[in-house]
Amino acid sequence: MRACNRRFAWTILAIAAALPAGAANSSASNNEGFLYGRLTTREGTKYEGRLRWDEEEAFWGDFFNSSKEENPWVDEAPRRARRDRGRQIEVFGFKVGSLHDHMDDGSRQFVSRFGDIARIEPHGGDRVAVTLKSGTRFELEGGSNDVEAKVRVWDAGLGVVTVEWRRIRSIEFLPTPASLAVAPARLHGKVATRDGVFTGYVQWDQDECVGTDELDGETQDGDVELRMDTIRSIERRSRRSSAVTLDDGRQLVLSGTNDVDGDNRGIYVEDPRYGRVLISWDAFEKVDFTPAGSGPGYEAFRPGERLGGTVTTADGRKITGRVVFDLDESETTEMLDGERHDISYSIPFALVASIVPRNSGSKVTLVSGEELSLEGTTDVSDDNNGVLVYEGGKPQPTYVRWEDVERIDFAGPSRPSKR
Repeated sequence: MRACNRRFAWTILAIAAALPAGAANSSASNNEGFLYGRLTTREGTKYEGRLRWDEEEAFWGDFFNSSKEENPWVDEAPRRARRDRGRQIEVFGFKVGSLHDHMDDGSRQFVSRFGDIARIEPHGGDRVAVTLKSGTRFELEGGSNDVEAKVRVWDAGLGVVTVEWRRIRSIEFLPTPASLAVAPARLHGKVATRDGVFTGYVQWDQDECVGTDELDGETQDGDVELRMDTIRSIERRSRRSSAVTLDDGRQLVLSGTNDVDGDNRGIYVEDPRYGRVLISWDAFEKVDFTPAGSGPGYEAFRPGERLGGTVTTADGRKITGRVVFDLDESETTEMLDGERHDISYSIPFALVASIVPRNSGSKVTLVSGEELSLEGTTDVSDDNNGVLVYEGGKPQPTYVRWEDVERIDFAGPSRPSKR
């Protein structure tokens, strides 16, 4: 009974650590979910207000993407493992050789929710430093259009100011004030796919996320531009077209643009069960929009904590301590990435209870008890660089190759001292 109670408590604490507080109770009348901060230019001019990255990211749950210039965890792995990772090549069951790659070749992807970030500092060109709420600082370079983007600020005294990336010295994120001027409605809905239904805040085509954004398409009578807040539902008809139902009951068949056909870049859904999913056009069936406020505010995103847990090896050893996963992810706010049925999952590690490697993918069990079979990414495939475990009292970490991992059980939320 005590074990069950501990497991239940871990589940509740882990969900609370991963999910922004109050995410399920957002009032339709508040604007706390919008990005907000103080932007300082290289000349020292300061602008403060609601923020948006170009025409895309506008909320605390949206992702800031880039690439890490260096990965210090790689140096903690044994030199031979760093130099070569051998993978056996088999033909009809016979070993005929091996392939070798270098785990420190190339850059590693950086993905963070804006709500987990304290400060962003461009350093010229596509270089930028990002400091998380936990105090962890990353030196990044390029990797996405989030870097070198124009940033719009809805400054209370000046109105809308658009600042070029090269002119920005720093952006300090701040809680969105309750007095924020009326902002457009955030898109929210129920998205049906061939792998189930996802419910949460929606970013259509990785772009449209508020009611004033527009859905473009062609009808048999001509081109149309529809405000998203006039749309009740969008249903995929084929690779080439969609059926759009408006709030007034009218129905249109649209084609000819990436908003409504197979060139769509995917639909983000901020589903509290998983963190964030990206639904491809092939998997998408229909979205029904429903109002739900602006989402959780900045203070609802808690600072990340160290990953911890127990790694069980193929020969039965159990190694417990601080965990660095894939020689890269080390905090609870970082993402476990995987794919399933043309849907990409980005799951905060605080929501992950265990990982069991299986063939070319992994079985991932969430703290809710749900199991997902994921594949297609480094995190869950044979391309994983392995795991470091910092055991208490030992000066050096234990490195476990991915092929030697039987399973990983993550510990519940805690607050260990900084390394």
